[in-house]
Amino acid sequence: MYQDNEKSIKTDRVMELFFRAMKGESLSAQQLSYEYNVSARSITRDINSLKNFLAEHRELFENAELEYSSSNHCYTLKMDNFLSNKELLSITKVLIGSRAFNNQDLLEIIKKLKNNTTVADREKLENLIRKELYHYNEIGYDCQSVIDNIWKLTDCIENKSLITITYNRMDRKQVKRKIKPVSIMFSEYYFYLIAYVSDSKDSTVPIYFRVDRIVDMTIHRENFSITREQSIDEGMLRQKIQFMWPGPERRIRFEFTGPSVQAILDKIPTAKIVDRQDGTYIIEAEVFGAGIKMFLLSQGAWVKVIAPSEFVEEMKKEIQKMQSLY
Repeated sequence: MYQDNEKSIKTDRVMELFFRAMKGESLSAQQLSYEYNVSARSITRDINSLKNFLAEHRELFENAELEYSSSNHCYTLKMDNFLSNKELLSITKVLIGSRAFNNQDLLEIIKKLKNNTTVADREKLENLIRKELYHYNEIGYDCQSVIDNIWKLTDCIENKSLITITYNRMDRKQVKRKIKPVSIMFSEYYFYLIAYVSDSKDSTVPIYFRVDRIVDMTIHRENFSITREQSIDEGMLRQKIQFMWPGPERRIRFEFTGPSVQAILDKIPTAKIVDRQDGTYIIEAEVFGAGIKMFLLSQGAWVKVIAPSEFVEEMKKEIQKMQSLY
């Protein structure tokens, strides 16, 4: 009976050590012996048992192993699915820079990410991003939670459920729309729902709704179907659209004389240099939507649109409107 009790206590202790290691804690046999009121040799045997268990179940725990450091005389759990400090820092920087989440959601996400790395790396990360988090400015949202909206909409997309949304337009007028949700994308600070209005005459033209402006939604029992023409290729759309602004699909050609043509090629993934003469690049691109006009105008005198003719006229009219303001 006594031996069974001792065995149970040891099993509980080994399990506790495992979970502590999983949280990124460094295991010191000397320190743990005081904590559990057992000999350092007993803790060492516990750690060896844990090491053997991990070795026998490498596939289950993704090549996890306890590594000993002679510098601090501690064992630390190393796993393939642990984020390294450089990976975690990169992801965190992207999250902060995107400004996609409110303060509370951002801190919660970062907290969970930090749980996938070691204690030492967590402390290092906290020091590196402390100032950025302090000065973090969240985007003004109309809905209570963007994350909750995204998850509800994802379910509706997967189940092809018709929904009615209450939506705040850019002019702040609130409208209701019964729609067929088909996709969610992220671009320039915001998540967008791509959908078709269920009673629209032009059912082949998708509508973009900012997810943070959806203040309420009703999920109907009614399901919908879409045609092949209505299906959205998010990868292709992301290559062709700028600022998630709707409009026609077309091939454009323009001159660029700015200092970094690579920045243009990065911003417009479909862009290709077709000619170069004396520092002037001739670029062609397949684009979708009116956002391309906004982007090219932002390049000032470095850009001159040369085709198609209707797009040239659009640019001229927009520049004339801008000139009239000064």
